[in-house]
Amino acid sequence: MNYFNNRSTNAAAESFNAKIKEFRRQFRGASDVKFFLFRLTKFFA
Repeated sequence: MNYFNNRSTNAAAESFNAKIKEFRRQFRGASDVKFFLFRLTKFFA
């Protein structure tokens, strides 16, 4: 309904989620969550 009211979509959020999913696929060996989040912020910052 948001699209019809404001003409806005969630395409940006879906794109960002896809990038995170691809990043997780590439670095699936990282078991430390803190390190993973650190790398994620450096990659997308």
